[in-house]
Amino acid sequence: MADLVAVARRRGGEMNLKRYLSHLLYPSWRVRTAFPTPTLRAIESAIHAAEQRHDGEIRFAIEGALDTPQLWRGTTAHVRAIEVFAHLHVWDTAANNGVLVYLLLADRQVEIVADRGVHAKIGAAGWEAVCQRMEDRLRQGEFEAAALEGVAQIAALMTTHYPASGNKTNELDNWPVVVRR
Repeated sequence: MADLVAVARRRGGEMNLKRYLSHLLYPSWRVRTAFPTPTLRAIESAIHAAEQRHDGEIRFAIEGALDTPQLWRGTTAHVRAIEVFAHLHVWDTAANNGVLVYLLLADRQVEIVADRGVHAKIGAAGWEAVCQRMEDRLRQGEFEAAALEGVAQIAALMTTHYPASGNKTNELDNWPVVVRR
């Protein structure tokens, strides 16, 4: 896992009262309101369809807010995305082509963490454009549209560098993970 490449913006990690309160007061039901089961199914279907067009692996994780110890340590969305990437074993693909899309709703941030094989081909600028577009849609309250557009943009990038070979095995679960605190 030492070869992990994270594509993230380093912002929002400083411990400040506004951030602390936004996380502390973020109700867990808001995640289910923003991402109800039909939306999770739509994301799963989009990932499945996308992975038919390329040999990469996409995982999607949503977290409402960080807990108090994480906030006191100054955990950023970037750091948390790397933790989730490791926990979900996204790094454990045969071709080093796993990608995690991580949403931290309390910070309104999207982070993409890519394994070294994918990142070497796509680069930080490619991932940053996907994150920015998704964050714009999230700010407008378009949660499902943000997720589906993000998956589609990642699929387009992956198809260019990892076109479907016809003998792909699905190495990672396509169902979005809702991280619970």
